[in-house]
Amino acid sequence: MINRRTFSKAVGLGTGAAAVSLAGLQAGASAATASHGPGGSTSPSAPVVPTITPGTHTEFETFKHVKAGVLDIGYAELGPAHGPVVLLLHGWPYDIHSFVDVAPLLADQGYRVLVPYLRGHGTTRFLSRRTPRTAEQSAIALDIIAFMDALKIQKATLAGFDWGSRTADIIAALWPERVKSMVSTSGYLITDVKAQMNPLPPAAEHNWWYQWYFASDRGKLAMEDETKRIALCRYVWTLVSPNWNFSDAVFIRTAEAFKNPDYAAIVLFNYRWRIGLIEGEHRYDRYEKQLAAQPDIHVPTVTLDAALDPFTAAPGDGSGYRKHFTGPYLHRLITDIGHNLPQEAPTVFAQAVVDADHL
Repeated sequence: MINRRTFSKAVGLGTGAAAVSLAGLQAGASAATASHGPGGSTSPSAPVVPTITPGTHTEFETFKHVKAGVLDIGYAELGPAHGPVVLLLHGWPYDIHSFVDVAPLLADQGYRVLVPYLRGHGTTRFLSRRTPRTAEQSAIALDIIAFMDALKIQKATLAGFDWGSRTADIIAALWPERVKSMVSTSGYLITDVKAQMNPLPPAAEHNWWYQWYFASDRGKLAMEDETKRIALCRYVWTLVSPNWNFSDAVFIRTAEAFKNPDYAAIVLFNYRWRIGLIEGEHRYDRYEKQLAAQPDIHVPTVTLDAALDPFTAAPGDGSGYRKHFTGPYLHRLITDIGHNLPQEAPTVFAQAVVDADHL
């Protein structure tokens, strides 16, 4: 999930951004918006995304596969083939269905929308049994670069949450020529492993219980047992999205992605690597060295904070990471919404993508 650095202030929540009215927000979610730099508090030329009820769509109609880098990546595709490209990137413990409502909204706006399963999830598979099942942050970002290359996409708008936000941040920082604009839920999530060694306040550490669980043999055994890991993932959903009354069917649909044969290895590696318990592959060392320096992001960006997400740092105005975004920029605090922001508030998320594209 999110970077522990951004959570160092997470003791309570506030509403530090100025409140404005935003058309197109569904019932149960509202936004406070702050503008910094070019672009103003809204994008005047951006169309308004129609409001829909979360859960309006239940499935993706078109699934595809493409060989990209070390993976055969499974992905959903919507919208016109020659439209401007938007890549929607999911997090943990979620899958592409976090965007099952967002993607049609963007397709209706003329975007070509691509929603890939990250390594170890869903129908994405490694091409070789010999490829190490690692999951350092740069490896996942390079998967998406390879995905774009395989589909001959030079430039795209990237939008994500959790692992997806981190991946978008990394690509925007290291390969800005590939990014037209970006939406990053929870802001700047690029990990500096050495900085992660510093203890956080007790309340913050408490929210990371599963990370310490994964560091143990007990956690490893639980993740390697399909039934136990699915139960664990469902429990995480209830903790990080306290207002989201998802149905059994909604969870079961996503839980299919957790049955990937490499799921346990990828998740365990990612969280153990982030807290310095294991080393990454040397092939990624040069990228990780660059990322440890916490590079700035210059592409047009909208950052979103979900007020009920336990990982949203107070006061929720983005001030803790604002310095890293040097281009056209908007920030929004979304009230009454938890960690899985695109699925809980799809209209809000889709509008942020459209606004970022018009900054």
